[in-house]
Amino acid sequence: MKKTLTKLRNIAGLSLIEVLIAMFLTGVVTAAVFKVYINQHKHWTVQGEVTDMQQNARAAIDELTRQIRMAGYSLPLGLSPVEAYNTNPDTIVINYSASSCYAPIEHSMPQPSSELRCDGHDVSCFEPGQFAFIFHPDSGDGEFFEISHVQVAASHIQHNKWPLSKRYQKDAIIISLDRIKFYIDQTDTAQPNLMIQINADPPAVYAENIADLQFRYRMKNGAIVDVPTLIEDIREVLIDLTARTAHPDPEFPDAPYRPRNFASRVNVRNIDI
Repeated sequence: MKKTLTKLRNIAGLSLIEVLIAMFLTGVVTAAVFKVYINQHKHWTVQGEVTDMQQNARAAIDELTRQIRMAGYSLPLGLSPVEAYNTNPDTIVINYSASSCYAPIEHSMPQPSSELRCDGHDVSCFEPGQFAFIFHPDSGDGEFFEISHVQVAASHIQHNKWPLSKRYQKDAIIISLDRIKFYIDQTDTAQPNLMIQINADPPAVYAENIADLQFRYRMKNGAIVDVPTLIEDIREVLIDLTARTAHPDPEFPDAPYRPRNFASRVNVRNIDI
């Protein structure tokens, strides 16, 4: 009997204090593991947003640079290659003719709504829904319109959706144009976006979370201005773009979104020098 009691004492279990100490140490280790995991997950999320922000900004800068470099290409006299608006964030409109598609009208228009008769000229390069510009080379007057229908065999162009403001005379020229507008949409302050509008199409989001866009113009005399007085004196467009992350970061209480600034300088090669 005495031997049995001795054995039971030798295999006694853990005391309450030992159990509490073990639970405390387990909790400390678990909390440390979770803290490391949460910090790593946060850094991974932030890094992903920063990467997305940089990709959006670079895509926006590349597209702005490409379009501005085309400004003025194959434009008729009197049509501005660049329209600058100091709207803070700024707005820019770029005009050029990428396809060089044009045709003169061979009959004066009886009415502003009359079809454009380009008899004997190839109008197959024009398409319904295309943006075009009509002008008379003698007077320089002209305007934009949208082509509604093209009769290739008859060489006639209709503009039912976009009536012209006046009757154009024989020898007026129709030319296809690209009119590109860039601006920042701040309707939703939580998600400002860089918008692009091509011709008369509805504006579309080109890059998300673009907080600011500024243009400055270096002129022929070396001066840098916000709005050029003479468009033909522009020699370089300076772009400053600010992108930000999609979600706020609690580590930045004063400015909750992580920002990145990007800049580019574009030589305009199609504006008269």
